[in-house]
Amino acid sequence: MWLIAVSVPLLPAIIMVSSRYRVKVSTLCHRALAWALRLVRGRVCVRSTHAFVFSKCTHGKVDSVLETFDLYAKTHPSLRIGPEIGEALDEVVRRVRPSRVLELGMHCGYSSVRLLRLLPPTGSLITVELDPLTADLGEEIILVAGFKDSQYQVLTSSSAEAIPTLHSFLEPGQRTSEGFNLVLMDHDPQQYLPDLLALEREELLCPSGCSVLLINRRRRAEDLREILDHIRVRGDSCSIKTEFQFMVEIFYQKNVTAKSKDVGV
Repeated sequence: MWLIAVSVPLLPAIIMVSSRYRVKVSTLCHRALAWALRLVRGRVCVRSTHAFVFSKCTHGKVDSVLETFDLYAKTHPSLRIGPEIGEALDEVVRRVRPSRVLELGMHCGYSSVRLLRLLPPTGSLITVELDPLTADLGEEIILVAGFKDSQYQVLTSSSAEAIPTLHSFLEPGQRTSEGFNLVLMDHDPQQYLPDLLALEREELLCPSGCSVLLINRRRRAEDLREILDHIRVRGDSCSIKTEFQFMVEIFYQKNVTAKSKDVGV
């Protein structure tokens, strides 16, 4: 009863605010609901995918792990990127030949395994995953594929929180002079541009050249419009190298000419 008594005098204000911000409130509610549904569906998918791959693959065999992922996806919905995007990813890795890779968005561990199998013996992968369950199950798949703890690092965090801490996971000589040679973004497309800017601001992209891969799972142009519009108007250090319906490769290289002018060369 006391709650009703307190609320009645506030009704005019509540009605005014609701009418003025009705569209914004409705949009926020829909986004929150969609995020919650994606999280639930994603966890169910990760659990079922992990159980299938773990029980059906040959442990210690990378090719068997990837083939079992593909076998599962033929009859079940799956969050892994799939062989089409996977083969395009392989081509980029073979061309770039990275030694330090950053993966934002782990999902079922499929792309992590694909990346690790093509890295040199001294190469390393840092993968960032927001959901703790997905991170744990994905890491178990990496171990099942036969990789060692020294070859990768799984960070359970949002990308925005993780990026400022990544310097501590690089070797001392790599923190300022090299950074990551390859970055795979496969998390929330709305975070692609903020995260790219954060990586550049933190000087985590290799200044001599870094390929940034943007996965477009829903294959909708609007999902990548913000970051691609930003890249097209820059031209100083970023450019679009390859563009597919399902993946875009951005090439980053620090503007050495501009830097030389700044120091009076």
